[in-house]
Amino acid sequence: MPGRSTAKLPSKKAVLKLLSAQQIALQFAEAGLVAGVDEAGRGPLAGPVVAAAVILDDRRPIAGIGDSKTITALRRDKLFDAICAQALCVSVGQASVAEIDSLNILQATMLAMQRAVDGLRLKPALVLIDGNRIPKLSVRAEAIVKGDSRVKAIGAASIIAKVTRDRIMEEAETLHPEYGFGAHKGYGTAQHMAALAEHGPTPWHRLSFAPVAAAKARHG
Repeated sequence: MPGRSTAKLPSKKAVLKLLSAQQIALQFAEAGLVAGVDEAGRGPLAGPVVAAAVILDDRRPIAGIGDSKTITALRRDKLFDAICAQALCVSVGQASVAEIDSLNILQATMLAMQRAVDGLRLKPALVLIDGNRIPKLSVRAEAIVKGDSRVKAIGAASIIAKVTRDRIMEEAETLHPEYGFGAHKGYGTAQHMAALAEHGPTPWHRLSFAPVAAAKARHG
C-alpha cells in the first residue's frame, strides 16, 4: 500500500498567482486532486442558493470555461453538459429558502459550499473557492478573489451552479407564472418587484430580505 504523500502545498500567495487549471494541476500533482468551488444566487429575493464543486480532468480539457456571468445562456448550457461528461467529478449543494432565512445568506452560502464539497465522489487535497471567504471543510482550502475568471476549476463550478439554479427557478415559474421567475431568476427586477407588490411573497421568497418582508407586511 503506498505511503501518504508528504508533498508540500504552495503558500496562499503562490496560489493567488495561478491563472489556469493546468498550472494548478502541475503545481499540485504530487499533493492530490484540486477542486474548484463557486456559488450562484446570493443576491436574489427568491430561490435557494446553489454551490458547485468540480474536479476537472486534465486529460480531457474543456474549451471556453470562465466566469458564468460573462457567458451566454446557450453557451453555459453546452458547457454544463461538457463539464458533467468530462470532469472527474461534479457535485452540487444547496441551502433552502428556509435555511437562508434562518442562518442569513452568508452562512447559507457557506453551508451550500460545504455540501457541494462533501458530495464529491473523489476527495480533493485542496479546494479553491471563489471570493474571500472559506467555509468549514475537512480539507485544505484557499479563497481566490475573481477565481471564476482566473481558475478553470472554479469557472467550471460557477457554470454548474448558475445553470442548476437557473433551472430551479424556471421550474418555480411553472408553479407561479405570474412572477416571471424564468426570466429574472428571482432577482429584484422591475417585473419581479411589481409582481411581489401585487401578489405578495410565495414560499420561494426569502422573507429575511427587506423587499420581501415589506411585501409580506402589506399583504398580511
